[in-house]
Amino acid sequence: MASPWSCRISVLLGLISRISIFHPACGLDIPLNVEQLPSITVQSPSPVIAFPFSERYPMKCEARANPEPEYSWTKNGQEFDPNQDPSLIKEEDSGSFLIPDNGNLTEYQGSYRCYVSNRLGTAISEEIEFIVPNVPKFPKEKINPIVVDEGQPIILECNPPKGIPPLQIYWMTLGMQHIEQDERVSMGLNGNLYFSNALEKDSRRDYCCFASFHRIRTIVQKTAMSVIVRNTTSISGSESGTRANALMERKPSLLVPSGGQTEVRLVKEQELQLECIAEGFPTPKIEWTKMGPGMPDHAKVVSHGKILRISRVHEADSGKYMCKAKNSIGEAVHKFHVTVEEPPRWTEKPENLISMIGADVFIKCAAAGIPQPTITWKVNGLPLSDMPVSKRKVSYDTISLHNVQPEDSAVYQCEASNRHGTLLANTNILVMNLLPMILTEDSQEYAAVVGRNVVLHCKVFSSPPATISWVKDDTAKPVDGERFFVHENGSLEINYVTKEDNGQYTCFATNIEGKSAITANLDIKDPTRIVDPPQDLRILRGTTAQFTCQADYDKSLRGDLEILWEKDDTELDFNLTESMGYFADDGILQIANVSHKDQGMYTCWARTSLDEDMASAYLIVLDVPDAPTDLVLFEHKDRSVRLKWMPGDDHNSSTTEFIVEYEESQWEPEKWKEMLRVAGNQTSALLKLHGHVDYRFRVAAMNAVGRGEFSEPTGRYKTPPAAPDRNPENIKIEGHLPDEMDIKWEPLLPIEHNGPGLEYKVSFRRSNTEEKWKEHVVKRHSFIVKNTPTFVQYEIKIQARNHQGWGPEPKVVTGYSGEDFPSAAPEDVAVDVLNNTLIKVTWARVSQDKLNGHLGGYRVNWWRFRSLLDSQRGQGEKHSLTFPGDRNHAIIPGLRPFSEYSLIVMTFNGRGNGPGSHSVTFKTPEGVPEKIPILRATNAQRNSITLVWAPPLEANGVLTGYFLEYQLINDTEDLGKLQSMNISSPDTNKWVLGNLEPVSRYKFYLRGCSRVGCGPAVSEESTTALEASLASIHGGISTQSWFIGLMCAVAFLTLTVLIACFINRNKGGKYSVKEKEDLHPDIESQGMNDDTFCEYSDNDEKPLKGSLRSLDGDMKAADSGDSLVDYGDEDGQFNEDGSFIGEYAGRKARESMEVKGTAPISA
Repeated sequence: MASPWSCRISVLLGLISRISIFHPACGLDIPLNVEQLPSITVQSPSPVIAFPFSERYPMKCEARANPEPEYSWTKNGQEFDPNQDPSLIKEEDSGSFLIPDNGNLTEYQGSYRCYVSNRLGTAISEEIEFIVPNVPKFPKEKINPIVVDEGQPIILECNPPKGIPPLQIYWMTLGMQHIEQDERVSMGLNGNLYFSNALEKDSRRDYCCFASFHRIRTIVQKTAMSVIVRNTTSISGSESGTRANALMERKPSLLVPSGGQTEVRLVKEQELQLECIAEGFPTPKIEWTKMGPGMPDHAKVVSHGKILRISRVHEADSGKYMCKAKNSIGEAVHKFHVTVEEPPRWTEKPENLISMIGADVFIKCAAAGIPQPTITWKVNGLPLSDMPVSKRKVSYDTISLHNVQPEDSAVYQCEASNRHGTLLANTNILVMNLLPMILTEDSQEYAAVVGRNVVLHCKVFSSPPATISWVKDDTAKPVDGERFFVHENGSLEINYVTKEDNGQYTCFATNIEGKSAITANLDIKDPTRIVDPPQDLRILRGTTAQFTCQADYDKSLRGDLEILWEKDDTELDFNLTESMGYFADDGILQIANVSHKDQGMYTCWARTSLDEDMASAYLIVLDVPDAPTDLVLFEHKDRSVRLKWMPGDDHNSSTTEFIVEYEESQWEPEKWKEMLRVAGNQTSALLKLHGHVDYRFRVAAMNAVGRGEFSEPTGRYKTPPAAPDRNPENIKIEGHLPDEMDIKWEPLLPIEHNGPGLEYKVSFRRSNTEEKWKEHVVKRHSFIVKNTPTFVQYEIKIQARNHQGWGPEPKVVTGYSGEDFPSAAPEDVAVDVLNNTLIKVTWARVSQDKLNGHLGGYRVNWWRFRSLLDSQRGQGEKHSLTFPGDRNHAIIPGLRPFSEYSLIVMTFNGRGNGPGSHSVTFKTPEGVPEKIPILRATNAQRNSITLVWAPPLEANGVLTGYFLEYQLINDTEDLGKLQSMNISSPDTNKWVLGNLEPVSRYKFYLRGCSRVGCGPAVSEESTTALEASLASIHGGISTQSWFIGLMCAVAFLTLTVLIACFINRNKGGKYSVKEKEDLHPDIESQGMNDDTFCEYSDNDEKPLKGSLRSLDGDMKAADSGDSLVDYGDEDGQFNEDGSFIGEYAGRKARESMEVKGTAPISA
């Protein structure tokens, strides 16, 4: 085994003899197969203390040498052979042995030294002292009580036993209570307890000294001491007989130290403690000074001024120090002369040397210390005088050897000593010539990445030192250039390698004994680079954060890349509990359920065996702010207070505002309500308060994430009562009866009462008159004024008051008394028929004085008496449309063509409908028939199909016949030509269509027609048969039983439909009485409530069974409510009036519809 040597090699250069030149070769390893002097590698530190809790105590001594070394020991300067003592435990292949704790350790106590020898020389260890400490004990003794007069000094001696330092002294009672120390009572460095002057309270029987030796885990106690302090003065009750005046005053004198001056010597880096303890009365105070340059900055006065302490002293701390004990009577001084000394230290430690044969060798050994150390020399463990050599010269700290030969190899010992210690250095002098031995293995493989540095090793041992050179790829010229550097140890360093540096390198080592060489192969790789680094993240707490780290690297290193993650420079170990919540896979790091502790810097390392790259990103965890703290109320006033707080952590999202809430204990206790909000950069708010309220307040912070928790509430803050701050608002004036006026208002909130006894004063008078205000005081929030004229404007004001007084002057509002039914009907009612389903109605407005209230609008009622195909009138179903606002016309849609109608118009207000106008009768023009309800294709033959249908339910005029169209629709993209024919007989409901192609599918379209045109088509599909014989095997389709049954069913269905239509058209034969009632409604019975206001309804106030259809026949009533109101406006309420009207032309009549609206009523 080889180990490092710190050495010098003496080299003879050129042909000049007798010239000594030393070449340093620090850190050189001597191979195991080279002879070498012993070198001690391990030895026990001194001292070795036999602590009682250990079982074995090692005495270490290990060395390396070739030939193998022999070990021997001395004890106290005498030969000592561990092998002769069977109690000792020896270690093989070394000189070490163990001293077991067999109960007789004291016989091994002493100073040991190890000697290691082979034929080349001997090395010695430093002295190792083995100490067997005695168990410290206080002597068993009887201590007489100490009796002193009050005011006299006391010294309680501890005299602790000797033991392994450090020693710590405690003074306590038997009850383990510490004796209180102060300027009067204190413990000295020697462990004694000093009383500068005794007081009566110092009398006790259990003063105990405890000595603690913590290295041996031992505490011992001295026998308890008793102190009796005698009171020498009788104490009277007068002020002049005080105890202080009875004590004998005296000037200070020093209890410690004795004499006038003390010499103190200590070693550098030790702690200096100077102590002065004085007695006297009054109790003296201690002052410390240093003569000359002044007290060091690192000096401290401790133990109530009695100890001056300087830690780790230096030479500058040497000098004269003085303590002065002073009281009102006098003073005492003591001087200390402090000298800081130093144990030996090497200034030039001798080094191991390897010298070539014939050179001159110099061994230098220099040390410093206070006092100056003495230098002594030994060779192979013996004094130089015992081994005289003619070629050796000694000059105090230097030994010179002339023309050394191999037999001059030896171990020289240098010892530097003063009274504070000894230093020992073993110096190996090895004399030899040796061919260079390259210790580095041959043909080693090296790899490096582009742009990095690489070192190719060539470790050489030789004497004299070898010259090292490197060549590349068998070239003769050594490598050179600013990127190439050959170190003293032979290694070749190549900086910033490139791909061109690939190849084989050879190291040559040459000296006067010959040449040696090895090769090394260098492979240059692509660098590792993070191409997709992690990015900074701002993440909400509780969500998942994800970092990405993808890297490119040399593909020859496949499988060698690893991605590592660090948080705040600490690697994440995913096997540890602390890393729960972290998941890493394929360059992705996920952090689940992010919390505040996850915030920090995350670093990704992409690492191969050759290089690494890193990238970092910061994770910021966002959260709602913490609750504010330290809420304080100040600037207290009757109706305001200022609240301030300390904001909590905003968790990386700036606070945008603070929310202040309050809670009061009277009206809604424990219910918190928002009071105000302030900007996020403010930490206080002025709170406007109501009177007679017991408040508490709390604050929460808001940021972009959300609102945080509320703070703890403040204490209660109660305001005195006061008059109301405001009057009621949102005053509403309504008249449900013609001679009454209802006044209602929004009451003050309970917290706005500002005190007990809240009431409201209601004042009113008619507008535009000189009437005086009529006043009423109420506690509720409504009032009814009776016996008012109908629909007259009033002025109203409402003022709040409580026991403290009135609120501010109220605002005046206006309103009207109750409404009555309108007393007049619209006149000049006229109807303009626009098409067969749409009319325009006009009328003359009802005058304002006849309205008896706010105009709600106009209502049009109409009835359908009969179809013009019928000769007899029916009762007719009532329909209604309401048109809010002041207007004189309206559009009525949804009428049935070819019908006779009658209508009336009336106005309405908040009370109800007025009388109806004179009825107007009108007729609608003829329209096209409705869609045929049923069409069936039957009796399919090879070239024909029979069509059967039912007539339209509503012809909307005179039915003149049918229009039939059909076309071929086989499964192709192209449809056949559309063919048509007119069926002129309106009573026909069956048609045989011939000349069709066999096995072909046809589509048929059938429409009913009147004198103005044809209606919408109904369609049906069917396929012709393959052979005619298939349809007529049993005598033709007309004789088949299934066809006869179908025709009977069609006939029965047609008859049923016709009977139903006839009954529907002719019901209500006693129409005249009902019609007269509708045309002349009873004014008194036409009251209207809010639920039926502005409705379009039938007689029974029920929703209509049908609704107005849109152009495609599928509009809901609710979708058309708004547009119907505008039918009465011819001034551009629609995009195009003509197109709107045209959309209704030719449509079948539908049921009436509802149009809801509101009419404004002034308060």
